[in-house]
Amino acid sequence: MAAVAQCVRAALRPRYPLLSFSLRTSPRLLCVATQQKNTGQNLEEDQSQSQNEQKVEASSAEKMLTEEKAKLEEQLKDVTDKYKRALADAENVRQRSQKLVEEAKLYGIQSFCKDLLEVADILEKATESVPKEEIKDENPHLKSLYEGLVMTEVQIQKVFKKHGLLRLNPVGAKFDPYEHEALFHAPMEGKEPGTIALVSKIGYKLHGRTLRPALVGVVKDA
Repeated sequence: MAAVAQCVRAALRPRYPLLSFSLRTSPRLLCVATQQKNTGQNLEEDQSQSQNEQKVEASSAEKMLTEEKAKLEEQLKDVTDKYKRALADAENVRQRSQKLVEEAKLYGIQSFCKDLLEVADILEKATESVPKEEIKDENPHLKSLYEGLVMTEVQIQKVFKKHGLLRLNPVGAKFDPYEHEALFHAPMEGKEPGTIALVSKIGYKLHGRTLRPALVGVVKDA
């Protein structure tokens, strides 16, 4: 140790006289400095190794977080799709229910209307059965009865129209199986085949839906 101290003093004497003096007076300082240097190097190595380990751990944690993020995003996408489908199904159910309610309001009276149609048919037949030549001032009772029947028939048709019930009197129109029911087919001169030549019974439609088809005679080819 003494030899080492002498070598160091000899090397440092020209440039660092004070440090040389110190080393000469206290040889232990060299050992302390050497130990501190070694300790510093060890600390730097430990810190470097710790930083490397921290970087590896951070990289591993980042990778795990990235994978977890991808899984969560996939789950979110799946849940969002299911939610949208559920909303669409609920909206379809709501629309169907609303349509059924509206149809029930519109067509809930069709059974009642069918019964009233029989009354309208009777009124029509009653007015048609009265001889027109007999409706004179000389027959006031018959005239009043006929006028009352006509007024009643007009009024009931107004009520029908108010509730969406319209007459089907398709003379001269093309035969439509959704609105007409053919009683017979017969050739007729001057009539186009497939058209309606005779209406035996008036039909009715309720809000555009055929409630009772008109009973008709259809022209066919000769």
